[in-house]
Amino acid sequence: MITETLTKEKLLELYNSDLDTLLKESAKYVKNGVEFCSLVNARNGRCSQNCKYCAQSSHYNTDIETYPLIKPEEVRKAVLEAKENHVSRFSIVTSGKSPDESDFGGILDLIKEVNKEEGIKSCASIGILTEEQAKQLAESGLVRFHHNINTSSSYYGEVCTTHSWQDRLNTCRLVKKYGMELCCGVILGMGETVEQRVEMALELRKIQPDSIPINILMPIKNTPFENYHDKIDEENILRTLAVFKIANPDSILRFCGGRMRLSEENQQKALQSCVEGILTGNYLTTTGKSPQEDINLVKSLHKIIIR
Repeated sequence: MITETLTKEKLLELYNSDLDTLLKESAKYVKNGVEFCSLVNARNGRCSQNCKYCAQSSHYNTDIETYPLIKPEEVRKAVLEAKENHVSRFSIVTSGKSPDESDFGGILDLIKEVNKEEGIKSCASIGILTEEQAKQLAESGLVRFHHNINTSSSYYGEVCTTHSWQDRLNTCRLVKKYGMELCCGVILGMGETVEQRVEMALELRKIQPDSIPINILMPIKNTPFENYHDKIDEENILRTLAVFKIANPDSILRFCGGRMRLSEENQQKALQSCVEGILTGNYLTTTGKSPQEDINLVKSLHKIIIR
């Protein structure tokens, strides 16, 4: 548990220090292993929320494929494939603000399907929870729940207005209350300031997630953020990762969507100094590296893959 006091002023000073010195500082907290996780997009599109980055929002005409909850046999197939690719955690992901009561039972069945496979830990990312839903997820054997804060509390209104940052925090608290691990991270490059990135690091420090997924905005056509290609550059991504790791030494920082915006060299730097996890394969509506490419990358850095 983190006990040391770390101020916003101190983190800003670190953020703006010499980059190599900053990365060396964050590297003090990085383990030699890298953990792979994977996901299945179990229900896609038609989300009622107006998150300005999201292809799945019904507020924007992004022409994505929509489909209802998938069947357990589809999850089984994806889990077995993931296991072959050294994945140790597998997530059921659904679109929407909250789990639909009409198919919540079906989601529990998908989680149980993941739990059948030895060596794979179950995860779910299904939106804002009620207390009863959190209780049932824990009872189903769910190991980890994923729910991002996305950005700082001070900037959240610029990203979404159909629910609040506090709504997200409440779900994070429920996850911990019912004894599940918490995966909680951010999306960088949505127009936030450097100060707000530091605020995110400190807000996550208070939440103390087990895993912090780092997404870098991949602008989607016909969303309000479609032209946000230049809101963060590679150097500032590395600076943010380093500050997040320093502020959250006990949490695994995880490369997720958008890491392809970093050069191969900077991806390697991040894995050597800040990042200890990779969401491998494709994401929800964007693509990533192939699992084999990630395996080769980790091995080239002489790191072990945590199973």
